[in-house]
Amino acid sequence: MPGFDQRDGLIWFNGEMIPWDDARVHLLTHALHYGSAVFEGMRAYDGEIFDLTGHNQRLRESAEMLDFEVPYSVAELDKAAREVIAANKLSNAYVRPLAWRGSEQMGISAQKTKINVAIAAWEWGSYFDPAAIEKGMKLKFAKYRRPDPATAPVHSKAAGLYMICTIEKHRAEREGFADAVMLDWRGYVAECTGANIFFVKDGVIYTPTADCFLNGITRRTVMGLAKQRGWDVVEKHILPEELADFTECFVTGTAAEVMPVGSIGEYNFVPGEITRTLMADYAALVHPAKSIAAAG
Repeated sequence: MPGFDQRDGLIWFNGEMIPWDDARVHLLTHALHYGSAVFEGMRAYDGEIFDLTGHNQRLRESAEMLDFEVPYSVAELDKAAREVIAANKLSNAYVRPLAWRGSEQMGISAQKTKINVAIAAWEWGSYFDPAAIEKGMKLKFAKYRRPDPATAPVHSKAAGLYMICTIEKHRAEREGFADAVMLDWRGYVAECTGANIFFVKDGVIYTPTADCFLNGITRRTVMGLAKQRGWDVVEKHILPEELADFTECFVTGTAAEVMPVGSIGEYNFVPGEITRTLMADYAALVHPAKSIAAAG
């Protein structure tokens, strides 16, 4: 499979639709050296991008936390994302908006740099091994922790905050695991490298309080689906040893969608009714056309 710099298609780049091969930046781009970039991850289902406006609103908010402004409104970004899907003739796809500081200034200070924005899209299947759907994914605990909000803009989807996620994802994969569960700086369970995490005990759903990591759009969506089912959802600080008391575990994210977890280190779980139901409810929500056809 060709690298992401060698594909056919079109990318929206600073207001213009350009050939995939032409979407390039200079070596001395500030974002490459200092991490001054924010991004989003969206999925298109049956030609429609799920919660498109919510993602683009968060992109602008993330940029503000990194002290720059995305030079396009949410409405303009929504329109551009839809145009990218249409131009590339995609129906079910992953969509990646990115905003970053350019190469006009090199150094810690970058107030004179141009803010660039691009949106790309491509076909992308399951983020995790589909075989894990039955028994659940095998996870391990990460060594690096999510930082204290006093040390980093933890509620921004900033590119630099994912450096430790890549390290931990690689470490987990080398050891035969699907992903790693990260603790926060206090030692509480936080999230996976690219997904939020949930647990089930006695019919109640528990999830870590999102006070030092991204409060994911899929996380909030699944919490809403659970409440519609009449299930209680409790946000709380969870210590690793408390995992022994939970019977089910699943993760959520735009890329991950809703995926069951079979184990985290020494702690084991069995995908049960709540996990399976939320997987089905989420699939029905993002594929409304298929749900209507099945009902008919």
